[in-house]
Amino acid sequence: MSLPFTDRNRRRNPKPHQNPVPDAKRDDVDGGFDGSSFTGAVFNLSTTIIGAGIMALPAAVKQLGLIPGSIMIILCAILTEFSIVTLLKFTRVSKTTTYSGVVRDSFGGIGRFLLLLSIIFNNMGMLIAYMVIIGDVFSGTWSEGVHFSGVLEEWFGQQWWSTRPILLLLTTLFVFAPLTSFRRVAGVAIVKFANGSIGVPNLMPKVTSQESFWKLFTTVPILVTAYICHHNVHPIENELKDPSHMNAIVRTSLLLCASVYIATSIFGILLFGDNIQDDVLANFDGDLGVPYGTFLNDVVRVSYGFHLILVFPIVFFSLRLNLDGLLFPHAIPLAFDNKRFCFVTIIIMASVFVGANYVPSIWYAFQFTGATTTISVGYIFPAAIALK
Repeated sequence: MSLPFTDRNRRRNPKPHQNPVPDAKRDDVDGGFDGSSFTGAVFNLSTTIIGAGIMALPAAVKQLGLIPGSIMIILCAILTEFSIVTLLKFTRVSKTTTYSGVVRDSFGGIGRFLLLLSIIFNNMGMLIAYMVIIGDVFSGTWSEGVHFSGVLEEWFGQQWWSTRPILLLLTTLFVFAPLTSFRRVAGVAIVKFANGSIGVPNLMPKVTSQESFWKLFTTVPILVTAYICHHNVHPIENELKDPSHMNAIVRTSLLLCASVYIATSIFGILLFGDNIQDDVLANFDGDLGVPYGTFLNDVVRVSYGFHLILVFPIVFFSLRLNLDGLLFPHAIPLAFDNKRFCFVTIIIMASVFVGANYVPSIWYAFQFTGATTTISVGYIFPAAIALK
């Protein structure tokens, strides 16, 4: 997640803008760009919403049951739409263009500090989840005494460099990030359904004890995390040809994402049943019971893993910028201070690496961030602004 730092950049820029570019010249500089279209904005917002959280949704829906799980996905989409529309409404009232700006206008510097802190911890949790998924894909994972093989383990056998800590260390030295494999999973599930090799999924949750009842509530942070996108709403609105379309764009994007989430969860449950893991990619280590199943397994896992590796730096960049703004609010821009740049980078990378080695699955990472910082950024701050 990224947060615009227009206000901080103005304060810390060593060369203030003294000669604004005239409107006519600005048009030439922009190359004729007159704003984003409705379709482009929907695409940008949808890609912001759908991230690594989709990998944990099938397990969450399995725990809730197919019907309650699908209903919860829809309800979370409605709640998210309401919170974003509320946030945009009060942003226009306060005449600001950023999330941090409207929070600062309502609660002052302390409110802005808490918002940045929430975004930092949420970003950190997301990066840890990305690295956990990379470890699951390439090195494998253990769940309830059962080992799910990674791609490298299947290809080369057990090697010292294919162990999880070494693999994550090697990966840390390069780059990372998320993509969904919805179409591939859907296709496999349809083939198995045609072959009659799919069991009937649980339509309702299985509540056999008090522990299983309380466990149902652990799915809420997972569902909340799947819809967090509030950090990108303002930049997308600022680039629109007609900002009055923003509410419709939000509604369309959430409808699209909810449909993808429900379809992914249904096909994941149909494909793996009660054996579905917290990270659904871990299930792609055995025979799917379809032609070219082993090849399809590798394609799904490797493609997702490499997309994580490519997108990781984008999230990392925004996290570094937010953390630097929080720790050194009055310093010169980070790009002009090599020592500070290296210090912040090493601190973040070390924290993510350690977290990824000690967090057993993405379920726990999403539970923590979803129950604390994600819900603050997505719902508590917009509600507090409205009440203010």
